[in-house]
Amino acid sequence: MSIKNNLLQIKSQLPQNVTLVAVSKTKPVADLMEAYNAGQRIFGENKIQEMTEKWEAMPKDIQWHMIGHVQTNKVKFMGEYVSLIHGVDSLKLLEEINKQAKKHNRIIDCLLQIHIAEEETKFGLNENELEGLLSSTELKSLHNIKIVGLMGMATFTENQNQIKKEFQNLKSIFDKTQSVSIVNCQLSTLSMGMSGDYQLAIECGSTMVRIGSSIFGTRN
Repeated sequence: MSIKNNLLQIKSQLPQNVTLVAVSKTKPVADLMEAYNAGQRIFGENKIQEMTEKWEAMPKDIQWHMIGHVQTNKVKFMGEYVSLIHGVDSLKLLEEINKQAKKHNRIIDCLLQIHIAEEETKFGLNENELEGLLSSTELKSLHNIKIVGLMGMATFTENQNQIKKEFQNLKSIFDKTQSVSIVNCQLSTLSMGMSGDYQLAIECGSTMVRIGSSIFGTRN
């Protein structure tokens, strides 16, 4: 199957309210252009340097999503162009994104990462930390960021019941926080689900899925 065929097949199965992020990390620009020419405009990368090189080389109507863990000192390299930062897990990181967005006179959209998996290796806020962040006075003063939703990654396991339980947990946290009304915080996006579990994630209420290998083939 070609990248184009893979992409069109996945898109044909997605509900209209679900956004597809094509995870293109480690893939060459030629592969991304094949997806672009098939209509894909949202690409997800996990290394800022690689994403920046692709941004410079590719058409400017692409939305670039940073889906990896973000180090504060690297934010400046994507401040000019990044559309959505997925894995935001601290006020410190939000403050840095705000600072870099301000330099470019932009508002950068962010998703707060919630820790739902049983593995300790995964990043993210727990429910109490999320509540603390959303009610903090510091957050209200960040005018160059906008929190548009939550994201989370399920445990890497074959156990579908466990994955489902984790997705449902994230959906219930999302539902509870949708009532938060701060100018720079309107939660409409729930990003969960990847190549192996996106159908289950959509059943559990996901509105954004991150799919890589099912489009581009196995990672290099």
